[in-house]
Amino acid sequence: MSSDLALDTALQHTGLAPFDPHTDAAPVAVPIMRTSTVRFRNLDALDRAQADKADPEKRSVTYGRSGMDTHAALEQVFCQLESATQALLAPSGMAAITLGLLALLDSGDHVLIADSAYGPVRYLEKTVLRRMGIQATFCAPTPEEMARHLQDNTRMVYVESPGSLLMQMLDMPALAEFGRQHNLLLVTDNTWGSGYIYRPLELGFDVSIVAGTKYVAGHSDLMLGAVMSTDPAINKRLHDNHYALGFSISADDAWLALRGARTLPIRMRESAANALAVCQFLDSRPEVSRIYHPAWPQDPGHALWQRDCTGSNGMLSVQLRLNNAQARVFVDALTLFGIGFSWGGFESLVQLVDTSFLGGHSYWEQSQDSLVRLHIGLESTKDLCADLAQAFEKAAQA
Repeated sequence: MSSDLALDTALQHTGLAPFDPHTDAAPVAVPIMRTSTVRFRNLDALDRAQADKADPEKRSVTYGRSGMDTHAALEQVFCQLESATQALLAPSGMAAITLGLLALLDSGDHVLIADSAYGPVRYLEKTVLRRMGIQATFCAPTPEEMARHLQDNTRMVYVESPGSLLMQMLDMPALAEFGRQHNLLLVTDNTWGSGYIYRPLELGFDVSIVAGTKYVAGHSDLMLGAVMSTDPAINKRLHDNHYALGFSISADDAWLALRGARTLPIRMRESAANALAVCQFLDSRPEVSRIYHPAWPQDPGHALWQRDCTGSNGMLSVQLRLNNAQARVFVDALTLFGIGFSWGGFESLVQLVDTSFLGGHSYWEQSQDSLVRLHIGLESTKDLCADLAQAFEKAAQA
């Protein structure tokens, strides 16, 4: 496909079903191809498939676990989104993170992890990486701070940008230069950008990981992860470990994610516009002490967002001058925001953040305020702001 096409256009023309050579016709949507067993015309065909299986540049399938045409189409979409040469699918975003770390780190290695990264990464480090003999240091995600924690066995920098919970924008080109200076692998969680509004591989990183559960799928009805890279050696390690670990997703989930990807541009743009409208409302409220949203002009990361991103989405956090009891009343009083831990779907969500979890985040300024995380969906912002206003009134009466 021509590289001159806009991404919005490319997403509508990537991963389509090929024309049938006999009928010269093709469905608009790739059919769901479910199978466990793959059969071959003869042993020569099987031998060719087996020989090609070790080459990540050749998508060879000998068993259904590797996925058929539906999976291949989704892999093409992720490559298009992330400017990657290989995409590997995993059953969740956390599974994709696990694949990226286990495939590229060896026992005895040390990894520098941004202290703002997705919370379950700390649990992975505590329960799996340590047991595998992999050392980790959580630190502020700046080159200066990471340089202080470098060890002779440091092999990787792992970050998430913007950071989880507080939406901390990172200087990815600066981190990439730091990594190159010290011969480190650079891996990032790009779920927030999902390749559409933020492309870390183009900013110098080696591996991008996305929870397709969120904006790519877009309808809160499936679990999905993906790991992308352009480096042949990295692709080989990811490919081999992906096969060895047995990761697989269902053809139905792959098909649903493909469907979601077609509307990703309009959903993400609408969610982003709605989020800014909600930020404007929140900024007018006396209960609000700070808004965490990089597209919001008052956010400290706004300049980095303007430089490195092509858009935004519906994620934001808001610091409230409410005690914990009042904050609980506020959240419970909301009627249009579901209480839940995911985001990226069509619906608005709210989460009361336990600020004790922020103790290890250098970006968090210790405060008695409460922190509420919001995902702004596709509802009318007039209705969402009215819902927030009545919840603030009930919290004030608590």
